[in-house]
Amino acid sequence: MEIIPAIDIKEGKCVRLLKGNFNQETEYHKNPVVIAQKFEGMGFRNLHLVDLDGAKSGGQTNQSIVETIATELGFAMQLGGGLRNSADISAWLSAGIKRCVVGSIAVKKPKRMKNWLTRYGADSLVLALDIRFRKGIPMLATDGWLEDSDISLWDAVEDYLDSGLRHVLCTDIDRDGAMAGPNIDLYTEFIERYPEIALQASGGVRNIQDLYSLRKIGSAAAITGRALLDGCITNKEITSFLRAE
Repeated sequence: MEIIPAIDIKEGKCVRLLKGNFNQETEYHKNPVVIAQKFEGMGFRNLHLVDLDGAKSGGQTNQSIVETIATELGFAMQLGGGLRNSADISAWLSAGIKRCVVGSIAVKKPKRMKNWLTRYGADSLVLALDIRFRKGIPMLATDGWLEDSDISLWDAVEDYLDSGLRHVLCTDIDRDGAMAGPNIDLYTEFIERYPEIALQASGGVRNIQDLYSLRKIGSAAAITGRALLDGCITNKEITSFLRAE
């Protein structure tokens, strides 16, 4: 299982939001490049970047920071937030981004996402499905998690099964940034339903044991931000985990 550290960028700074709430923000560094360099020094090969401003507005507002990290550091990077059209996807893939993470558009206009899967290839795109539970059912949220939809996680995935979909990033919003532990039951069910899809589990990772738990159930990757930023997962623990791969 890959551990993918996450950097969320808002107004040019590295921040974390609590449960996706833009009004509950913790600033970690004024320069996200410094945080990326720290993660590279810990031995990570992958990086997950989110343009929070883009996710909220639908536009690209932190391009220069993303470009600096993409060109100066050695990560296999995936980028999400505000990717709405083919021009965005093409530009970022040409700039060295390994995978573009598409959420809101993929939920609202699935035909467009399916066309992109055909055009760019399944390994160049990640379908981001962010959920909140309503009456026990995982329901999707969009637009920087500000809008709730009437589409369930399971219905969304089923709609994409014949489109060559390979990578899904699923975030339990109510656990994101809350250090409450990942939703193991949700991700176990996902993997049992769709063993052919490479799941990236996101939301709630608080310590190294959570990462071992996600690896045990067969998650392809785990996204973690706050636990690394707060030092709840140490360099020694990461080294041991990576060596055991």
